[in-house]
Amino acid sequence: MFVGFKMLQDFATVTPQTLVKDAQKKLEEEKLWMLLVVDESGDLVGYVPKEDIAGALSGMVKAMEKHGKAVFMDKLTVEDIQRRDIKKISPEAEVEAAADMMHEMNLAGLAVVDGDGEILGYVNRDAMLDVLVEEMGFREGGCRITVDVEDKTGVLYEAAGVVANMKLSIISSSTFFMGERRLIVLRVATEDVAPVEAALRARGFKLVDPDDFKGQWK
Repeated sequence: MFVGFKMLQDFATVTPQTLVKDAQKKLEEEKLWMLLVVDESGDLVGYVPKEDIAGALSGMVKAMEKHGKAVFMDKLTVEDIQRRDIKKISPEAEVEAAADMMHEMNLAGLAVVDGDGEILGYVNRDAMLDVLVEEMGFREGGCRITVDVEDKTGVLYEAAGVVANMKLSIISSSTFFMGERRLIVLRVATEDVAPVEAALRARGFKLVDPDDFKGQWK
């Protein structure tokens, strides 16, 4: 999956002259984590995250208690608080690369730009969550099976082969590391998961569920 397939192309922006109170209103209306800041020519010049707007307004409220409301509400603009070190990514980049960058840098989103630096779109945390749900096949129904296996070559192929031999489709497959072992998560297109579980156990696979990990969660 590439970033270009998940980026938002119809996204809200503000200008440096936008009042912070109006930026907050736009954030709430659009249910966003951040806003991109563009100048009069439409060029990307920065961004303002939700927490910065909240912090600025919180500080403004304290100031208003001392000096009066009108003076501050009508003067604080996005330009006063915007960040200019906006991170960018290309539409050809892998979506997991975007998610990793956002995680490592604690970012609410990334601007998607072409080779000339022209802004094409915007990818945010909501888009990353949507990718997770899609890749895990949650909306497709079926049944979820979790298998605890040794991390070795061919183990996913073997588990998938058991399902294939039963003439069933695998909606999605994912793997997660747990030390030197691995969890294989399969979502199978069936309403009766018992025969699949029985077949996997017959091949020596260890199936697990949340009860197997309760001791680790306390």
